[in-house]
Amino acid sequence: MSRRTELSLLRGAPLEVAPRLLGAVLRLGDVAVRLTEVEAYDGGNDPGSHAYRGETRRTRSMFGPSGHLYCYFTYGMHVCANVVCRDEGAAGAVLLRAGEVIDGIGTARGRRPKSNDRDLARGPARLCRTLGISLDDDGADLGEGPITLTFDDEVDTVSTGPRVGLRHAPDWPWRFWISDDPTVSLYRPAAPQRRRG
Repeated sequence: MSRRTELSLLRGAPLEVAPRLLGAVLRLGDVAVRLTEVEAYDGGNDPGSHAYRGETRRTRSMFGPSGHLYCYFTYGMHVCANVVCRDEGAAGAVLLRAGEVIDGIGTARGRRPKSNDRDLARGPARLCRTLGISLDDDGADLGEGPITLTFDDEVDTVSTGPRVGLRHAPDWPWRFWISDDPTVSLYRPAAPQRRRG
């Protein structure tokens, strides 16, 4: 299967695309991560999505063609990456939450020297740091490289549950993970908001 044919599997509703990504391999340079956990975000249909209120400079890539990355900066220090999955003009993406390093373990350990191997890409910011994905990769075409996505093995058992840390639509079961995989991140609901007095 050609890379372009594989990337056609990314065209569709986020809830359909998200489970397809489990077991896929994301590679940048000598580091490759097998995806074990993802979350679906459905643009204007999803109050948990960055694109819920429409296109902004930050979310422009999410409105682009499928098979590209949407990267964003969070908490003033971390980059997270999503795979865009709807047709151009209709926002939709799948957040890459966690994975297992399957190639380039030495480079990955060098990027996260205080982490054990299980935790190298366990969480969306860790996954990006381990792979070397930066904000400059926002809009990257996964069909052209240098970041590539290939579909490897189908997974046997997939679990679903609520997305992590959301205040809007917190109970929607739009997080997908490979059941019993040790690299899947821990579920945490959003922290309660403090009342302003």
